[in-house]
This record gives sequence, structure tokens and C-alpha cells, in this order.
Amino acid sequence: MSVSAFNPQASVFDSFSGAVDFIFSPRDEVGVGGEVGGLGQVAEFLWTHVWISALALAVAVALTLPIGVYLGHRGSGELLAVAIGNAGRAIPELALIALMIAFVGVGVLNVTIALLILGIPPILTNAFVGIRQVDRDAVEAARGVGMTEFEVIARVELPLAVPTIMGGVRTAAIAIIATATIAPLAGVLTLGDFILNFNVYGDDGLLAGAILVALLALVVELLLAGLQRLLTPRGVMLQREAARAAA
Repeated sequence: MSVSAFNPQASVFDSFSGAVDFIFSPRDEVGVGGEVGGLGQVAEFLWTHVWISALALAVAVALTLPIGVYLGHRGSGELLAVAIGNAGRAIPELALIALMIAFVGVGVLNVTIALLILGIPPILTNAFVGIRQVDRDAVEAARGVGMTEFEVIARVELPLAVPTIMGGVRTAAIAIIATATIAPLAGVLTLGDFILNFNVYGDDGLLAGAILVALLALVVELLLAGLQRLLTPRGVMLQREAARAAA
């Protein structure tokens, strides 16, 4: 019986050690004889994963945020926002990719459309809710001093709604990054290829892919959290901190 059987911690350490070695050092492909892994292949898959996720998120924000903000400002469309949010949570990612393959075919366009569709619900819902939660007295005061409706949105509602809106963007970003792991099924090689093609990359490749996707999601979450902090007015931050302290 192997030492790892007596020492589970050693087995876990060996697994992570093998995954880290896979990331940095090429090795023979399982059962074939070519080379897989190493920084070159990891960087290639990581770059594809990053730019296709960023593209999908950017398009989802550009298409959805103005609609959510407008509906929230008007105070209409609540049923639409809620319905889209609920529908988005119910869509199976794999089924969506398969549907896109059937209608669009394989490739970047397919994956981008599928990913941005998954990003739309949280952005739309949070944008609508964030604008609606802005203190109506502040909005009416802005109108009272002669601000146009656009100025009310840009200078009052949007700044005060930043935390909620960014919460939706962060949720969408993580969902898109996670779903991009199945992009290889549509012919786009992302970090998910390490996970999906176990017969090629082996246990070390599978675990390496999972680690890289998790780290990417963590980095993006931290970056967006930092952006949210920069965009949030100091008064709103102090108010939230006081509310948390009181709770």
C-alpha cells in the first residue's frame, strides 16, 4: 500500500504539486506522445479565457445597463427585470451553448453570445433595483434645482446606485468566467480544455485547470471590488459602514 494511502495530506499535497508542475513544465500527452501543459499552453488558454469573458461582459454591460437604469429611473418594467433575472438563473449553461451551436455554429461568436446572455440577468436586475432604491427625496431635490432628467441620472441616481449595480456586474463576471470553461465544446480553447479533456491532460491537467479558473475568478472579483470602491461616493461608503456597525 502506498504512503499516500496512510497519509491523505501527502496525497493532497502530491496532487497540488503535480498540478503546479503541469502549469509550469510541459509533459508528454497522455497516451499519445506529444507535449501538453507548461506556461506556453497555459498562457494561450488563459488569454483566450480572459478576452472572451471580457468581451462578453463588456457587451452585456453596454446592452443591459442603460436599459436597467432607464427602467429604474422611469419606475416601470419591474416585472420585466424580475422575469429576466429569474429566467437567467434557470438557463442551463450547457444547454445554452448547445442551442447556440445549433443556430450559430461553433466558434467565438457562438460562445460570446451564450456568455453575454448569461451576464444580462444580474446586470439588468441590479441596475433596476439600484436606481429604484435611490432616495426619492434626493431625486426630487435635484429636479428642484433645475437638473435635467439626464443630469439627475448621471449626477444623483447612478453614483448612489453604484454598489448595487456593481454587485450585478461582479455576479455576471463570475458567471461568465465559470461558464467559459465549457467553451471548448464550441471550438474555443479556454482553460476549460484542461478540465474537459481529461483523457489528454490527465489528473494534473484537470486540477491545474480548476485552480487557474478559480484564481482568475478571484482576481477579477478583487479588481471589480476595487473599481466599485473607487466609484462609490464616500458618503455612501460611510453610511453603509455605519449601518453594518449598528447591526
